[in-house]
Amino acid sequence: MRIAALDRVAEGAGLRPGLGIAEARAMLPKLDVMPADPAADRSFLAGIADWCDRYTPLVGIDGSDGLFLDITGCAHLHGGEKALMADLLARLFHLGLEARATIAATPGLAWALARFGAAPAHIVDAGAEEEMLVPLPLASLRLPADMRDGLARLGLVSVHDILTMPRAPLVRRFGPLPLLRLDQALGREDEPISPRRPVALLAAERRLASPVVAQDDILAITLSLATSLRPGLEARGQGGRTFELQLFRIDSRVFRLAVGASAPLADPARIAGLFRERLAALHDDIDAGFGFEMLQLRVLSAESATPRQTDLATAGAEDRPLTGFIDQVTARLGPESLEVMLRQESHVPERAASFLPATEAPSPDAPIRQKTPLAARAVAAIGAVRPLRLFARPEPVEATAEVPEGPPMSFRWRRALYRVRHAEGPERIASEWWIDGEDWPVRDYFRVEDVEGRRFWLFREGFFSDITMPRWFLHGLFA
Repeated sequence: MRIAALDRVAEGAGLRPGLGIAEARAMLPKLDVMPADPAADRSFLAGIADWCDRYTPLVGIDGSDGLFLDITGCAHLHGGEKALMADLLARLFHLGLEARATIAATPGLAWALARFGAAPAHIVDAGAEEEMLVPLPLASLRLPADMRDGLARLGLVSVHDILTMPRAPLVRRFGPLPLLRLDQALGREDEPISPRRPVALLAAERRLASPVVAQDDILAITLSLATSLRPGLEARGQGGRTFELQLFRIDSRVFRLAVGASAPLADPARIAGLFRERLAALHDDIDAGFGFEMLQLRVLSAESATPRQTDLATAGAEDRPLTGFIDQVTARLGPESLEVMLRQESHVPERAASFLPATEAPSPDAPIRQKTPLAARAVAAIGAVRPLRLFARPEPVEATAEVPEGPPMSFRWRRALYRVRHAEGPERIASEWWIDGEDWPVRDYFRVEDVEGRRFWLFREGFFSDITMPRWFLHGLFA
């Protein structure tokens, strides 16, 4: 057992991460030890990252103990960079967390000063990057431990040491990583931050002087936020397809509610109505606690919305009952509750269509992007008929045919025997060799009707000339 993390008191006593517990107790007999829980630490860090969405939508997780916040264009909303950092550190302190922060032009420099700088908070002025980085140890460049040890054996222990030496010998000995990290910290090489969540197209937020608890108050604020988003959507000529409401509780916990629309939506009342259905479905799953201090409404996806002329006789009434029904049902029961079928370019029946949540399908007003697949046009050209109910996977049956390549005379499916009165076929469907390979057997499909008038769609897989006997499957029902 070894130390994974420790506090300032333990550090002051000379303990360090990686030290054995037995040795640590010998140095500090009153040492209090708790088992490490990496999963809980990751969950806690993710919760802090959610909480940081109040400052910027671009929040990335840095390892197991840090966060990257890209505050470009956001600092003025909080009174400037200094005020933003002071507010963030103060709030974390009141939550019982000790944090260090640095605002710099590059993620690498911010990372180095936040962990190895003398002060717990830094704001690096433009042009002072090299001056702030030079005195720091090589560990501030995020180099692997074995590489740092190799550099130390050559007497290179600080950033200044590798900054002043020739680059070519260093690259030949240790590879490009040390100089890459150095250039990233100094802004000579770009280093993008990968946000953990998708960036919203549009967002509006409301900070509250008095926290709210009641659902009606939350919905009233949501309606106000949706109203403020409407001009931005109209200016883009778009309507939202996916909306997300973030509820920031005063104890730092964040709740997210997402709803989708089956057609581009910009009407504030309808947007608020979707969240009313969503809140009604959740019931007690959202614990308001002592209240929510901030609400944020985000548009995650949008599509072009063509203005529509309404009927004067029904002005103000719901003119899209189907889309309204889809939105209401999916908001209450979830996006998987209603699905639509989309045609695919495949002549294999079970691949010719796929299902998509109704709120993610192309809207009725959007231009038709799907052309009739070639396989579907071929089926129509030969006059083939497809069953009303197609199984997701063909089900094996035991069939008996009068002649080897002929239709079945009878078959047994789910322990029941069916005697065939009429049969049509075969319709041969070959393999998609570019997907299944050349060994995938061909299928001969038959439309059969039993003595009681029930109609089935069966196929024989393979030929009697093959080494193995062909198999029969039931793929669909006509009635």
